[in-house]
Amino acid sequence: MSYTKLNRSAATLTKNRTEGSISPFSGMCVTCVDGCIGMCEIGKSAYRGPEVLYPQPFGIITAASEKEYPFDLSHFSIMGTAAGAHGCAADSDVATFEKVSVETAIGRDKSIKLKLPFVLGGMGSTNVAKQNWAGLGTGAAISGVVLTIGENVCAMDEGSEIKNGRVLRSPDMEMRVKAFQDWYDGYGAVVVQANVEDTRLGVQEYAIDKLGIQAVELKWGQGAKDIGGEVKIKSLKKAQELRRRGYIVLPDPEDPNVIKAFEKGSFKEFERHSRLGMVEEESFMRRVEELRRAGAKHIFLKTGAYRPADLARAVKFASKAKLDLLTVDGAGGGTGMSPWRMMNEWGVPSLEIWSLTYRYLHTLAQSGDYVPDTVFGGGITFEDQIFKALSLGAPYVKAVGMARAPLASAMVGKTIGKRITESQIPVYVERFGSSVEEIFVTSPELKLYYGDRFKDLPTGAIGVYTYFKRLSQGLRQLMAGNRKFGLEYITRDDIASLTKEAADISGISYVLDVDKDEVEKILKS
Repeated sequence: MSYTKLNRSAATLTKNRTEGSISPFSGMCVTCVDGCIGMCEIGKSAYRGPEVLYPQPFGIITAASEKEYPFDLSHFSIMGTAAGAHGCAADSDVATFEKVSVETAIGRDKSIKLKLPFVLGGMGSTNVAKQNWAGLGTGAAISGVVLTIGENVCAMDEGSEIKNGRVLRSPDMEMRVKAFQDWYDGYGAVVVQANVEDTRLGVQEYAIDKLGIQAVELKWGQGAKDIGGEVKIKSLKKAQELRRRGYIVLPDPEDPNVIKAFEKGSFKEFERHSRLGMVEEESFMRRVEELRRAGAKHIFLKTGAYRPADLARAVKFASKAKLDLLTVDGAGGGTGMSPWRMMNEWGVPSLEIWSLTYRYLHTLAQSGDYVPDTVFGGGITFEDQIFKALSLGAPYVKAVGMARAPLASAMVGKTIGKRITESQIPVYVERFGSSVEEIFVTSPELKLYYGDRFKDLPTGAIGVYTYFKRLSQGLRQLMAGNRKFGLEYITRDDIASLTKEAADISGISYVLDVDKDEVEKILKS
């Protein structure tokens, strides 16, 4: 079978002419007809060229791979039990699911407390993140989770003050930090991420010194791509400024012929690209020490779906540097703008890279080395996936990474709030009411907790909080079914592989082999 869909996707706004008769290996229509206007990716590329490399339309969408990988979390089942309890008295009147705690703490000193085991992955300079940041940042704060401010924010900010190649002030970065800090109540953390350009600009030093940031993240990559970040630029002036700030901008916005073509409307957007990071142990350790001297209290590392040797480097370097958190993002990941075919066809898929990560972390633990708290990311959206990911990586994985799903909840919350204001509530939503208090089911508890401040909560933030409320209850129900009343009690035998192939990849027992020894004892007793 083919795992890939070729030559057509809603992500690139393309489709085949003969949707029912498609060549499985090329993705082309079985009959390609002279006279077709070119709706497929090949056809659209014939007149728009490199524009078709990326998901569209830029700025109002997020995208993720539609490749059907051979294995994923659906190849595991959660093992419930009818006996005993961990972290709670084994008493039917006591061991109810609302008694389950999903709070945790991460970092070397465990000083970052979380109400939920969630880390919101770095969402940086793409328009879709910025336009929804009020909901995302505030929603993360009131939910008590980690929020990561992604790469390129300061350099993309037209209001930034940059002198001698160093950022002195960025209103956009200030806005993003403030959205979290204004609602912070002791749980969660706001983290500033950096790539090559950010490091050169001194973004993390600025955030530590001027904005009170305590946690920073070094970025090697993400699951969506193995090159630097990209965005689209509609303004010639901004494209030229970004080129002066050290970015790769295509086509060259300083070229007179390019300027003329842009002004004529031959193309309407420039591409801004970040440079490739180069991993080397000595420079990595040096950068960690620089950040600690600058005042960083917590240092994280995020790596993408690179080959196993690179994953081993990430695990080992994080151990040697005694980092607070390591995030491993599987292939297929989410993006505001990554090359579409790359997102589908590169890297180690989530299940496989998570399985390798567990092995490498376990090797460190057996050697007595420091094991950094770890996060698994890559397409996680619901409570069953959260439970399975935590189980797969236990006891080293302390949280899961999410980006597209929380952003979706922020977008929906924002949109509903706007429709309420405009008195244009869709019928699908109107059946729940016509006000914020009626439509958002968590409004009463938020109103009780925040009092008069409730009116200042962006509806996007209420959307994030309410979505996380669902995940929290769903996760607690699954944990109660396994009689695990705290995250620390989740183990790898809380799930079972449904196929022997999944068992071989993950090291998780095949379902018919689960409890083999205990079963024999029970039957012979």
